[in-house]
Amino acid sequence: MAGWGARPGGGPRGTSEREGGVPLDGEATHEELDARAAGVAERVVAWRRHLHRHPELSNREVNTARLVADHLRGLGLDEVRTGIAGHGVVGVLRGGAAGGRVVALRADTDALPVRDLCGADFASDVVDADYPGGPFPVSHACGHDCHTAMLLGAATVLSEVRDRLPGTVLFVFQPAEEGPPVTEEGGARAMVEAGAFADPVPTMVFGMHVTPYPVGYVGYRIGNQYGASTLVRIVVTGRQTHGSTPWQGVDPMPAAGAILTGIGQLYRQVSAFDPVTVSIGHVEDVGRFNIVGETVTLWGTVRTAVESDMAEVRRRLTTLVEHSAAAYGATATAEYLQPVPPVRNSGPWVAAGLPTFRRVAGEGRVVETGGTLGYDDVSEFVRRFGGLYVTLGVQDAALDASGRPVPVEDGRGLVTNHNPGFYADDSALVTGVRLHAHVAYDHLRGALVPGRRAPTRAGGFRRGDRRREGPEPGGGLDLRPRRHTGGWGYPPAHPAGRDMMPDLTALADEHLAAARTAPHGRSAHLVMHDGVLRQTVIALTAGTSWTSTTRAGREPPGAAGRVSLTAADRAEELRAGTLRMIPKERHGLTALEDAVVLLTAVND
Repeated sequence: MAGWGARPGGGPRGTSEREGGVPLDGEATHEELDARAAGVAERVVAWRRHLHRHPELSNREVNTARLVADHLRGLGLDEVRTGIAGHGVVGVLRGGAAGGRVVALRADTDALPVRDLCGADFASDVVDADYPGGPFPVSHACGHDCHTAMLLGAATVLSEVRDRLPGTVLFVFQPAEEGPPVTEEGGARAMVEAGAFADPVPTMVFGMHVTPYPVGYVGYRIGNQYGASTLVRIVVTGRQTHGSTPWQGVDPMPAAGAILTGIGQLYRQVSAFDPVTVSIGHVEDVGRFNIVGETVTLWGTVRTAVESDMAEVRRRLTTLVEHSAAAYGATATAEYLQPVPPVRNSGPWVAAGLPTFRRVAGEGRVVETGGTLGYDDVSEFVRRFGGLYVTLGVQDAALDASGRPVPVEDGRGLVTNHNPGFYADDSALVTGVRLHAHVAYDHLRGALVPGRRAPTRAGGFRRGDRRREGPEPGGGLDLRPRRHTGGWGYPPAHPAGRDMMPDLTALADEHLAAARTAPHGRSAHLVMHDGVLRQTVIALTAGTSWTSTTRAGREPPGAAGRVSLTAADRAEELRAGTLRMIPKERHGLTALEDAVVLLTAVND
């Protein structure tokens, strides 16, 4: 490309720079990232196949962690931290250009207690005889082998251009995403508690999950990409006796059967507009064919599309368990373990990420997907630090007229994750490497940050141009409130549904991170009352007419833009879509005092 060439330190020559040397025109670097990704593609496939042949269950990822750490050390990273929350590994790569952002790229490393029937010559025949509850066959039936291999590839690529990275990259290899044994700690939350992100603190977390979509397609969703989850253990207790004299004991089996039957009706006791499911995957008994045992244990999972529904489903399930057992003269308890919050992609983060996704995968291969009740504890990272989680298609599929994946003729079909026959096409892996690399570079240079104005080809931000809180014009969402039946607010059919806003603080943190690095001459700050949060917040919530509870005549201290608090001015700004109020009682925002003032970013 004209105008680029070698300079001292290895970075591009002729780059327009701002804020301590951050290159704004990254086209040449993007091209180099792609070329280097292609160069490492064969190694990525080899890593994936080795990991697939040698899978390890949650909290047992000893050899996987060793392979990861050895490769990261070989890249000459600044730090390689091991033994985090079990067998977690974090590599730290500090870029050579000035910049304060920190992007964490995450991959999960554990496998499943599932037979491997994928049919490949590198299929697993591993059996873990010592795992609690085992022995178990072990396989990467969820695709974590792909995730680990792709991130190893991205670490290789980014280490080769470290002199052009204006910030720091964390390569996070997380164990026990599938959940550790119930007597052990592990997973994403354990990594946070172990201080994996304490120094440096990420300004963005990014990850992806392979899925039965067309090869190389990137899927995203505004709102909850995955649902909330918890493991449930139900223990039904009777009184043991001989099978020939059941009246002399209390049989827990009929009570367990009644609980299983009743679970099938729980969905009718909560809103039908937000799906929930309770599934029992394992029944455990102690005894033999002619003994009425003392206990039966049911193991299952509770999933909700909306996090706030979890407490209600748990309450109703507990009631069902206790009363069903009592009807048969038994007792029962329900214990909820390993809770995982939903993975939520906010509108501003999706808007910031879409240009990068489209550049990597192609305009027509970045698609909006529906919600799912699957879970991923990457949510523990994303909700704390902001960021994005997307899906990557890896199977022989096409999209039908409604946008749903369907199997292609003469292909291997569509096989869901956790199925023994789950497979992944190796040709998709290089797209994952490029996604990691482009997202990291774009975030560090300031092009992938919520609410930021897009950099021009010449460098700098266009004066007076405010980036939309949604995709670019022509393909985006208009997130401004407008009049509809029921008053001002988002219309009920607006895609910014209530599941998009379970946690206002997370949204606030995203905008705060953007505001801290805002270019000179731009104001992007407003305070929440009483100093709770000094932050611009974009509200994404549906079908509600809000009433202001802000005290008339009170000017929030330190506001970057003028905020008129007279009734007339508030009404006018509300109609313009620049000012909205949320009573603190909504969405469980008990930590917020008074009302939350919502204002879009203002330009000087």
